[in-house]
Amino acid sequence: MSEHIDTTRLQSDLRYRFDYLSKFLNFTKEDVTLLNSLAPIIFPQIKFITEQIYNKLYSFDVIKKYFLLRNNDFESFSSEEETNTTVISAQTDFRKDMLSVYLKKIFIQTEWNDIFLQYLSQIGEIHTESDHTESTNVDYIHVNMLLGYLESLLFDIIWKEESFDNTKKRLSIRTINKVFRIQNDFFAMHYGFSLEQGINQNTPLKKQTKCLFK
Repeated sequence: MSEHIDTTRLQSDLRYRFDYLSKFLNFTKEDVTLLNSLAPIIFPQIKFITEQIYNKLYSFDVIKKYFLLRNNDFESFSSEEETNTTVISAQTDFRKDMLSVYLKKIFIQTEWNDIFLQYLSQIGEIHTESDHTESTNVDYIHVNMLLGYLESLLFDIIWKEESFDNTKKRLSIRTINKVFRIQNDFFAMHYGFSLEQGINQNTPLKKQTKCLFK
C-alpha cells in the first residue's frame, strides 16, 4: 500500500517536506555522519571550490551581467573614491565568503533540525523575489546549473581522494547527490514551482532571483 503524502502540508510545512524528501531519497542519519566525516577533506578545498564557481559564473555573459549590478548591501560604497570595479570586487568577495560558510555548514551540521532546515530554506528564499527586496531577475536556470557544477566539483575531490576506498567514494558521492537534490527542491519551492501545476501546463513559471549565493 502506498504511503499517503499530504500535498498541502508539503507546501506549508518545511519539516514535513524534508521528511518526504528524505524518505524518497533514503537520506538518513548515516548520510549526515558521512558528511561530517568528509569535512577534513572538503574544508581545505573550499577556497579552490569558490574560485572555480566564480570563474565559471563569470565565463558566461548571460549571468556575469548580474554581478556588475550594485547590490543594495553595498550602497555605502558611494563616495567618489570608490570605483565600480572596487564595489564589484567587494561584492564578489562577500558572495564567496557566503558560499564558503554554506559549504562548511553542510559538512559540519550534526543534526538536520528545524533551525538548519530553515537555513537551507532561506538560502533558496533570498535568491528569489519572495524575500520582497529588489530583484535583478536572474532566472532559475542559473541557480540549477550552479548547484550542478558545485556538486561536480565535490565529486571530483572525493573521487581523487587516495585515502578513500571505492566503497567510501561511492557512498560519499551518493550522499552529496542527496544533499543537493534536497537543496535544489528548497530553491524550487521558493521559486513557486507548485505541486498543483501539472506537466501539461503551457505557461512557464517566471519567478526570478536576486543574485547567486548572496
